[in-house]
Amino acid sequence: MCTAITYKTKDHYFGRNLDLERSYGERVVITPRNFVLNMRCVAPLTRHYAMIGMATVAEGYPLYYEATNEKGLSMAALNFPDNADYKPYLESCDNVTPFEFIPWILGKCVDVREALSELSKINLVNISFGESLPLSPLHWIISDRERSIVVESIKSGLKIYENPIGVLTNNPTFDYHMMNLNNYMALHEGAPENKFYDSDNLKVYSLGMGAFGLPGDFSSASRFVRAAFVKEKSRCGESEKESVSQFFHILGAVAMPKGCVLVRDGEYEYTRYTSCCNVDKGIYYYTTYENSTVTLVDMNSVDLQVDKIYVYDLV
Repeated sequence: MCTAITYKTKDHYFGRNLDLERSYGERVVITPRNFVLNMRCVAPLTRHYAMIGMATVAEGYPLYYEATNEKGLSMAALNFPDNADYKPYLESCDNVTPFEFIPWILGKCVDVREALSELSKINLVNISFGESLPLSPLHWIISDRERSIVVESIKSGLKIYENPIGVLTNNPTFDYHMMNLNNYMALHEGAPENKFYDSDNLKVYSLGMGAFGLPGDFSSASRFVRAAFVKEKSRCGESEKESVSQFFHILGAVAMPKGCVLVRDGEYEYTRYTSCCNVDKGIYYYTTYENSTVTLVDMNSVDLQVDKIYVYDLV
């Protein structure tokens, strides 16, 4: 359960809420250009674009939740249970495992157009990282400064959708979320107009009633609508401080407090961290559930030519 968005003021921003019931040791990771990204079925990426994002590092390998590369292309993986379907090895394709998918695309591509070219050759192959790290059911949002797409590997094959909203949550499939927005066309930021019946007894008694009916639960369909509405109606200045602050406020509208979403007895899903990357400048901001102070890591503050990753524990 997660929510990812894109946002544009003077600069361009990409980020997400990670909603889980437990930690997997996530840390901010910078992967420089010469760190060898070994692949299970295709040739390793020995030279690639640098990237920054949140990842679990397993056996020295960055398993990215989301990341942005030095060219401004961003990608996030979100939970997609019961729908994700990974395939057997196919000789005619680039067989990439789901845990390699983010570094494969971000390591090779500068924008969505190039990502689509890579996707035309790719097969998301059903190979786990290891026995202790089985594959997660996922779908992905890929965004550059002007365009977003969604990638879903389902039983009928690899589906790619244009994403003009710049929002992604979880189940159902993305085409349902876009169709579902039709049910909320009447929502707006102003006062409602009485079209119910002609009577002076019907009054606007509160600000915000134009958005009456905006879903407030934590389901993925409701979070998609709410994030799309809040993002679309969002207004802020163009400074970095205003833009980053507003980005966190947008994702705050769909964040999960601990205790509201029960996974199993005694375990609750909640927003473990929220991220926001200025994709033009390579600056990665984040907050955690326990620490609402915004912390930043600047990709350009380190040597991007080395062959080792930079790992930063969360504050």
